[in-house]
Amino acid sequence: MTGTSEVGYDRINDYGSVRISLASPHDIRSWSFGEVKKPETINYRTYRPERDGLFCEKIFGPEKDWECSCGKYRGMKYKGMICDRCGVKVTHSRVRRKRMGHIELAAPVVHIWFFKAMPSRLGTLLDMKTNSLEKIIYFQDYVVIDPGDTP
Repeated sequence: MTGTSEVGYDRINDYGSVRISLASPHDIRSWSFGEVKKPETINYRTYRPERDGLFCEKIFGPEKDWECSCGKYRGMKYKGMICDRCGVKVTHSRVRRKRMGHIELAAPVVHIWFFKAMPSRLGTLLDMKTNSLEKIIYFQDYVVIDPGDTP
């Protein structure tokens, strides 16, 4: 049995700093393995992940090690192949923990952390009061950016 120091867990709390920043839409799409198009998770009849859903094997990886979704390719000899039937890459199921997908939204949305945190980061940035900002976010009010030729 290996000790925690051999694996490297003795230094798990040894870090200098943490940096959190916003990711651009381009960055998010570059990290993504595919678009989630359906809200479904698992098919109630087959108990298998729904295609293009939140647990999709094509996007997030296979449920079973070295096996595609349809079962055409099984075993390590097909490692790295993408099934022509189901589109799932034959690999280890652990990739499901690391892979990300994305959801295309019809309109941009405000992240709640930047709006509800005190003081409001968005309010400070735009020099607006929180209640005015809330009305704009929830479409109860609007801001005119370019008035054009209005009198």
